[in-house]
Amino acid sequence: MSEHADRHANRELRARFDDVYGQYQQLRSGLDDLQTRLAELRVTRRSADGQVTATVGAQGQLIEVEVTPAVYRERDAAALGRKITETIRAAATAAADATRDLVAEVVPAGSGSADFLRTGDYAALLGRADTVLGRGAGQP
Repeated sequence: MSEHADRHANRELRARFDDVYGQYQQLRSGLDDLQTRLAELRVTRRSADGQVTATVGAQGQLIEVEVTPAVYRERDAAALGRKITETIRAAATAAADATRDLVAEVVPAGSGSADFLRTGDYAALLGRADTVLGRGAGQP
């Protein structure tokens, strides 16, 4: 009877392993695609008056800024600086939203990575890693 129970337990364990491994392969494949899509992501925003255009990448890194010749008529360097900054900031915010959306398609909801992209909370991300590794606060 014990041998029969062991075989049954082994079959269940093997089936569970196959299921988890299949999920891992699917996640890994999705991460490869995600990496490519994030590398190609570009978000462009234009100032309200259309004089400044900013393009950023997935991490909000500035790729390009364009200004129309009309900005030279105003001759207000401080206003132009603010307009450029605001336009870049709007593009970076939109890029963060787009990045979160792409990651949400691949990474399970409630995962440390997804939560970090939503909140930017490093402490929670690292705390989750410590929990997974079996470390409590203050342990090496």
